[in-house]
Amino acid sequence: QVQLVESGGGLVQAGDSLSLSCAASGRGFSNMGWFRQAPGKECEFAAAISWNGGRTNYADSVKGRFTISRDNAKNTMYLQMNSLQPEDPGVYYCAARLVVSLSTSPSGYYYWGQGTQVTVSS
Repeated sequence: QVQLVESGGGLVQAGDSLSLSCAASGRGFSNMGWFRQAPGKECEFAAAISWNGGRTNYADSVKGRFTISRDNAKNTMYLQMNSLQPEDPGVYYCAARLVVSLSTSPSGYYYWGQGTQVTVSS
């Protein structure tokens, strides 16, 4: 079965760092991304990465603080989050799509993980 499983979320203080992982199984994916959703808000794009890691795209709100990467040998994608801010908490979702172009829209991704909770305290 196709499956995406996120891990690494937790409770941190503002200014701290977290590293999220997304383990994929069942098939390979050309492009993958991270989205986040706070309670009562729409799903928001965070970062995306091409199949070989050669191209990345970041939301302005996380640019310079978050780094997306992938290890195709392990079929795993990562999101290194530094300098977490009070506006960053939410459920972070791993997503994958089947075409080579990057997308910042949730509708552009077909496969989704269950999400991992990130909570930032002041």
